Amino acid sequence: MTGTSTAPELFTQAVQALKSLRPRPELQLAEVRPPQRLAPWAFALTAEATGPAEVQATGRLILLHDPEGQQAWDGVLRVVAYVRAELDAELADDPLLPSVGWSWLTDALEASGAEFTALGGTVTDTSSARFGDIAGPERTDDLELRASWTPTGELHPHGEAFLDLMASVVGLPPVGVALFEQRKGE
Repeated sequence: MTGTSTAPELFTQAVQALKSLRPRPELQLAEVRPPQRLAPWAFALTAEATGPAEVQATGRLILLHDPEGQQAWDGVLRVVAYVRAELDAELADDPLLPSVGWSWLTDALEASGAEFTALGGTVTDTSSARFGDIAGPERTDDLELRASWTPTGELHPHGEAFLDLMASVVGLPPVGVALFEQRKGE
């Protein structure tokens, strides 16, 4: 947490809500140092997830609090989400990928019951080719989602939405749903 004096009660409660998140086994959460200059008070979590096809994603969820409010936020709290995932080349070539990526976020917010305003962000898909003596695969394809919104209710559903977003990005089924694996020889 950032700040030089006692944290405001609203911020303290919001942080406690995010600390109470219990991710599914395929996701790991850890507290990290938040950005220092975006707001007087900040808290951050990182996330890592691995999906059934070995798709890996990393993410960061940041909670910002400015007791004075900021006009662009339309409130005194702001949630910022960043997710980056490796993709296979076939999926990366899909022209609908940015729209699908954004729907993973909006669907997760809706499903969790998160109340919010001022939602905005970007979804970027990139392909990189390596040449010469650079180690690694010849080509990599990535999806990057950056979004922020102003929570208007309890913070726990916003954290749950972030966890659901991470699960969607790596292709995990909803909790309680099993994937059928193809048997060898079929």
